[in-house]
Amino acid sequence: MTSLLDVDALRQAFPALQQHVYGKPLIYLDNAATTQKPLSVISRLKQYYEAENANIHRGVHYLSQLSTQSFENARTTVACHINALHRHEVVFTRGTTESINLIASSFARYAARKAPKVLITAMEHHSNLVPWQQWVLQNGGSLLVARLLPDGSLDLEHFAALLDQQPDLVAVTHVSNVLGTVNPVKEITALAHQRNIPVLVDGAQAIAHLPVDVQDIGCDFYVFSGHKAYGPMGVGVLYGREEWLLRLPPYQYGGEMVDRVSFDHTTFNELPFKFEAGTPNVGAVLGLETALSFIQKTGYEAIANHEHELTRLGHQLLSDVPGIEFYGLTHDKEAVISFNIRALHPYDLGALLDKMGIAVRTGHHCAHPLMDVLGVSGTVRASMAVYNTPDEMEQFAAAVKKAAMMLS
Repeated sequence: MTSLLDVDALRQAFPALQQHVYGKPLIYLDNAATTQKPLSVISRLKQYYEAENANIHRGVHYLSQLSTQSFENARTTVACHINALHRHEVVFTRGTTESINLIASSFARYAARKAPKVLITAMEHHSNLVPWQQWVLQNGGSLLVARLLPDGSLDLEHFAALLDQQPDLVAVTHVSNVLGTVNPVKEITALAHQRNIPVLVDGAQAIAHLPVDVQDIGCDFYVFSGHKAYGPMGVGVLYGREEWLLRLPPYQYGGEMVDRVSFDHTTFNELPFKFEAGTPNVGAVLGLETALSFIQKTGYEAIANHEHELTRLGHQLLSDVPGIEFYGLTHDKEAVISFNIRALHPYDLGALLDKMGIAVRTGHHCAHPLMDVLGVSGTVRASMAVYNTPDEMEQFAAAVKKAAMMLS
């Protein structure tokens, strides 16, 4: 296997990967749930709380000014990373889930009408399904669900047919957390915009693996979390095109998001502060900025080449396991391998792998409807990151075969 990365050197920057579990070196393959953090991110958090901690945008003292400047520099870094046209199109949230709930709540009030429709796909995780489902249910509307093809890719013909029902909004994942499928979000957005339908792209599983250019995609909203891209938990990003953020009403009310308040009336702050009520998680935002810098320094091309090779190798090594069934075999997919082996319960298999020092995810992966589509109660999911190695994939495959024999 050829790689543009010095993975052994890169792994030294991740303290969590140096530990043993049950007496065995940890092999961490649960990166779709959350990634481990490099020392640079951990150090940035430590530096902030040791030397910079202060509330932002309100103080005249040195620390507040320093913290405010660092926070706004991070906004610029994020805007550049995703190629937003304006830095005020970047809103900091607690994560993907809050970003989607923000748009669902604000859009529902903006587009208040009976019988609304939202178009999603059958591969969405709960965070990009339940907020839209609740909006349409509360107003007598409907959730339109685009089907999948047998290889786990989106049925674009069905998607386009559903667009003809003129939904109020399209909400689609960039990369499936179960199948690894990469959706053609640029094509999806173009199809929707031909009918004047806005598009939200859930980038939770994309931002760590492939370059994101929101202007090239053309989407109206793009959301992601920090912790799935080597950053801290509790921070996320909502990108929104300026014209939409200006139209939408605030999501939460409180400090910072206001301009002028009297007992009778309130006017709201300018973008992006209109959507950032209360004290933000400043330290986590700075950690996210550092995490994105880590990705930029490593390089998306090198990351993609390495992870694609790991995924190919994993499929190859597991392919001779008797009774194995893979889910998501489209050629355009990211570093996820989902599978079941005959009637073995995913939890039992995952528990045995854990005792061998291998962390995978088992169950429905917060995607109950997709499990129904696949006709299973759950799967075993191995999800790779830039620090995983071919040797780890070989150990993982050997462990799967051993566990399968023990459970048979």
